Amino acid sequence: MGVVLNGFLGGAIARRNRFDIVGFGILAIVSALGGGALRDMLLNTLPVALTDPAYLLCALIGAVLAYLIVPQGRVWRGITGLADGMVLGAWATTGTTKALAAGLDWLPSMLLGLTTAVGGGMIRDVAVGNVPAVFGGNNLYATPALVASGGVLIANALGMPPDWLMVLGVGLGLSITGASRLWRIRLPQHDDQDLLRLSPSQLKALVRRAERIGRKQARQNTSDEDSQRQH
Repeated sequence: MGVVLNGFLGGAIARRNRFDIVGFGILAIVSALGGGALRDMLLNTLPVALTDPAYLLCALIGAVLAYLIVPQGRVWRGITGLADGMVLGAWATTGTTKALAAGLDWLPSMLLGLTTAVGGGMIRDVAVGNVPAVFGGNNLYATPALVASGGVLIANALGMPPDWLMVLGVGLGLSITGASRLWRIRLPQHDDQDLLRLSPSQLKALVRRAERIGRKQARQNTSDEDSQRQH
């Protein structure tokens, strides 16, 4: 499920950039399997995506779904947001439990959980020329993965069965991601404190500028959606 959903998210970005079917497949594979491949190489093992063809097949299924389905509108944004949260939780749990099974301590296990969750997205974003989402400035991304990984570590120490660890990790990733999108929660950026030093007139000018940029972006998004429908 995690591979298909992440493959679909990669394919959705390929659609946004108007790639062909090859681009859909490559972005889906990178998005779905890149983090796991990084994790396995750090653990000095052959990436599981190369030993089990089901992983590649599921990633390509996600690409095909993204190629055939036009993900637009508020409903689809909500669906992709939920899918993102589920994938973050699932991959964070997988990376953390694999690191624990390899005999690593809790901090390296959290690091590998985070790498598994966001590594594929980082590679995908760099491949299409975007700043990786994990660097911030948007909805919480690395934080849900870290929370899921930490929860799994605690539950594992308390003796929770492996299957329930996955349920817990997915639930934590989904809830944190959903809350951040619903209430627009994000971590403070470096320049956020500069707003406290602005005068009221400067703040008003900044708000007006932001509103103009927002209206311009909304018109651009509408134009892009019209172009995609025509395409």
